[in-house]
Amino acid sequence: MTGRFTIIKEFGFEAAHHFPHKPEDHPNTRMHGHSFRVDVALNGEPDPVTGCVADFEDINRALAAVRDKLDHHLLNSIPDLKTPSLENLARWIADQLKPQFAALQSVTVRRPSCGESARYELP
Repeated sequence: MTGRFTIIKEFGFEAAHHFPHKPEDHPNTRMHGHSFRVDVALNGEPDPVTGCVADFEDINRALAAVRDKLDHHLLNSIPDLKTPSLENLARWIADQLKPQFAALQSVTVRRPSCGESARYELP
């Protein structure tokens, strides 16, 4: 029997942002914060020796480095992020992880309190 597996690691961070492109009287032009949740999915065949698609310890180390760049920071000040929308955050996180994980399939960023999310699927 053949098949592929998807493994998912979740992490969270707290951060602030604002949207200067909104109309001047829009509340999101003011700095505000969110609790973000992120799901990182890797897809592939398990290694015949380890039985794993990827080592979760390696994933945890990589995600800790990404989290450190985001947690309790102003997202507007992060280089290469540009406008800190959910979509741009998902792509930015994927760009940080792709060099380390060829099996990276997708990154989903959620704002649970708002019921919003965006998923970036790698080509």
